[in-house]
Amino acid sequence: MPLPTADRPSRFPVFFEILVWGLYVGLYKYNVYMEAVQQRPITQANFPYPQLMVFALLATLYAVPYYRGLVPVLIRQRRYALLGVGAVLYMWWGIKLNITVASWLFQFVAQPPLLADFYHHTYTEAARQLPALRNTYISQLFTDLLAFSCVAFVRLAFEQEYRRRHLEKDHLALQLEQLKSQLQPHFLFNTLNSIYGLSLAGSPETPRFILLLSELMRYVLYDSGKEYISLPEEVSFLENYFEMEQRKYPGAHIQLTTSGTTTGLQVPPLLLLPLVENSFKHGRHHFSDAASVQATLTSQPGRLHFLIENDMLPEAPAASTKRSGGIGLQNIRQRLHLYYPGTHELHLTEHAGRFRAELTLHVQ
Repeated sequence: MPLPTADRPSRFPVFFEILVWGLYVGLYKYNVYMEAVQQRPITQANFPYPQLMVFALLATLYAVPYYRGLVPVLIRQRRYALLGVGAVLYMWWGIKLNITVASWLFQFVAQPPLLADFYHHTYTEAARQLPALRNTYISQLFTDLLAFSCVAFVRLAFEQEYRRRHLEKDHLALQLEQLKSQLQPHFLFNTLNSIYGLSLAGSPETPRFILLLSELMRYVLYDSGKEYISLPEEVSFLENYFEMEQRKYPGAHIQLTTSGTTTGLQVPPLLLLPLVENSFKHGRHHFSDAASVQATLTSQPGRLHFLIENDMLPEAPAASTKRSGGIGLQNIRQRLHLYYPGTHELHLTEHAGRFRAELTLHVQ
């Protein structure tokens, strides 16, 4: 499955760069050079000399090393004073040298031929100024500096954002590994104790317990290493988890209900586990057969809804702080922000001795 839109490099810097070259260089600077041409054709009023657009583009190529090389390198090194001085010096002589070379070349390919006088005059003037300190292209230099500095800073800003998202993603991956490492020994030891008790009593449920444990640990150890997992596989993991808990606490009402079609949908692995584990960890079903843990998972085209409720332990008010600040719930909040920015809703509420977690995802 392709990366979520928020995690892919943005194409806006490239689009913005092309826009600047097309509108500013191809149109604005073309108009500047048109005003310097002595003769205008009578038959063609709109864009009479298309070659001048090519000339404007070639005469501005000196800006590419500026916004793709000089600015990014010195900004990353935090050498701002050197950037200011270097930008002025580079642009001051860069524009004169670039126009000198471009006008010299275009003298030999002037089309129509009457542009040859314009190219020759431009070349003579630029070559005469090249070794001098004075510069008659101040207006163009200023607009070039402004336009291409904007391009450089847009590229840097989006590059930094992309790097930040990758660091955030790596951090979340480490948190997920920590979450899995917490789940494995805690869940494994509790389940093994239950299996041990069943084996001592000669319960026919023992093989089913071992099979469920095997499926759960296989998913946690291997399948959860993928970036995305199909929703049916995630649902199968949750069903096994609920069945395991139901068999551990047969007197309690533990139920997972699914509805809608899950075919073709994919989600980050173990995305719902923190909500499920939180409800089982703090549920009153540990001590009372009258307690319950109930969850529903509903999938519709473009929408996934998960709701889980449980009866809370008597000390739930003291534990509520842990609920909101634990690594599990913190992890799911950050993963939702990364994978579903602006397209998810997570609500955690407590009322009348019951804890309720409700998650809605708007998926493609």
